[in-house]
Amino acid sequence: MVVGEVAVETDVIVIGGGPGGYAAAIRLGQLGHSVVLVEKAQLGGVCLNRGCIPSKALIHAAGEFHKLQSLAKLGIRLPAGEAQFDLQGWQEWKGAVVGQLTKGVSQLCQANGVTVVYGEAAFMAGNRVGVETGGDFEVYKFGQAIIATGSRPLIPGFVQVDGTHVLDSTDVLQLEEVPASLAIIGGGYIGMELGMALAKLGSKITIVEAAERILPQVAPHLAAEVAKQAKKLGITVKTATKVQAVEVVDQKVEMTVFSEADGEERLHAEKALVTIGRIPNTASIGLEQAQVATDSRGYIPVDEQCRTNQPHIYAIGDVTPGPALAHRATKQGIVAAEAISGLPSAVDSPLVPYVIFTEPQVAGVGLTRAEAEAQGYQVKTASFPYRANGRALATLEPDGFAEVIVDADSHLLLGMHVVGADASNLIGEGALALELAARVEDVALTMHPHPTLSEIWVEAAAHVLGHAIHVVPKK
Repeated sequence: MVVGEVAVETDVIVIGGGPGGYAAAIRLGQLGHSVVLVEKAQLGGVCLNRGCIPSKALIHAAGEFHKLQSLAKLGIRLPAGEAQFDLQGWQEWKGAVVGQLTKGVSQLCQANGVTVVYGEAAFMAGNRVGVETGGDFEVYKFGQAIIATGSRPLIPGFVQVDGTHVLDSTDVLQLEEVPASLAIIGGGYIGMELGMALAKLGSKITIVEAAERILPQVAPHLAAEVAKQAKKLGITVKTATKVQAVEVVDQKVEMTVFSEADGEERLHAEKALVTIGRIPNTASIGLEQAQVATDSRGYIPVDEQCRTNQPHIYAIGDVTPGPALAHRATKQGIVAAEAISGLPSAVDSPLVPYVIFTEPQVAGVGLTRAEAEAQGYQVKTASFPYRANGRALATLEPDGFAEVIVDADSHLLLGMHVVGADASNLIGEGALALELAARVEDVALTMHPHPTLSEIWVEAAAHVLGHAIHVVPKK
């Protein structure tokens, strides 16, 4: 199509088909709008194709392989040395899982009347988007638009990612052999998740973190449980250490690092992985043509209905300020779709649960103790250890604890946090409890099934109240 010819008209155009974009498009279709969803690669975005799902598939496989070492405790005998991990075989399985999910998203879009267009999109004006589609150029005229272009790995200027020796988080999930050694720049959740998984598969892992501790985004006593397991896995962790240079020498990686404690050091590894954060994909989508404002870091400020400074243009997910989490993007996408439809929908809750798939898993929602005290609350807290839970002991998962943060006066739950087995699923109860403004008694009085890990919430809640059954009462 020649630029300037008749544009294809649609009620709403959604740019980006990740977990926020496709959810928005489907909801718009349900609400009767004509919708064009533009995706430059695969439906599902980074999360489904190159991030959340593939990484958790690797973490799960590595965990299952690592568990073989403990099976003798359960009376299961395996021939010594016969278990092997085939990363190429895992790649095939991962591909099948991703393929099934992307096919499902495509079918859902089709069933809800969403027109999917594959190509690179950019605003041409406040009501037009141009899309490069493999040599062709199409123009779409819209009434409303949703920006859901996601984010990409942040790579420091002194590092050259080549996909072979120096990797980003996408590259590492394409490996067909477990590296003998891997140096990871960044001890946040991505670095720790992938580092611990590969350590379980036999890779010698060194993690370099500029902050004073790993997982600096979570409470120190939660991160400490992960640090213990990292040590057991043989991972070398260098905190308060900055990377100064990364070079490939004789097909190996040489990394120069510096810390006040140890001075300048050189680390050597077969490969290096860069996981120091992500940046929004907003620089090349023509925001200036639509007069959509961004902040100094490239993020798009939005209101509680995800509107930008242009009332007919919305933004969701990683391009907006806040945690880069798929479930947050999905929530924002649904809210934006409903706001476009005139429904009273809003992202009006600060409660965004997080999950870190380390060993053990870490999850939380609401305030930590330090955050609650900083906000002026008189706080009561209590925790319950996994080692006192029958299910945890029976399944060889005794590490970790659950913690509740409570307002001392009203007994309102302010935060719920857990580090331990299946924390990713357990935190759903915490998110619901806080969203419903539950008191700690509501959790303590709710009958939980036995034997399950969910009982840790009952015990932690009862512990705050002074009558936990399976732990010595607080004095």
